[in-house]
Amino acid sequence: MGQLIEHDGIIQSIQNNHILVSISQQSACSDCHAKNVCSVSDKTQKIIEVEYVDSDVEIGDKVIIFGSQSVGLTAVLVAFVIPFTLILITLVGLNALILNEVYAGLISIAALIPYYLILLLFKNKFKSKFKFNIKANE
Repeated sequence: MGQLIEHDGIIQSIQNNHILVSISQQSACSDCHAKNVCSVSDKTQKIIEVEYVDSDVEIGDKVIIFGSQSVGLTAVLVAFVIPFTLILITLVGLNALILNEVYAGLISIAALIPYYLILLLFKNKFKSKFKFNIKANE
């Protein structure tokens, strides 16, 4: 496997064959000494679902979740690059056909609706492709 993407997390719950892990996602400036007084710093909590593997973990344990970097790049492609390209192509094409830029903009944004419906239909396939693993944090 190539390089790994790792995040520290805390186990929130264990259900059947899935573990829900809470991770803190921080912006690039989170290590800045002025982050407490700066309104730009950003920190959010995310819940990641990890398939349960025989391991001695309990609710509240600190763990590390990891996945391959290629999975992260594929997620960026699906979540950002393809929708941006779809909007851009639709906007440029409609701008040449329609003189009203407002309608061209609205239709190009509406072009994302079928894209996200297709993603919703294939949710289980994506879920099986984007897998994270878990290991104890030492």
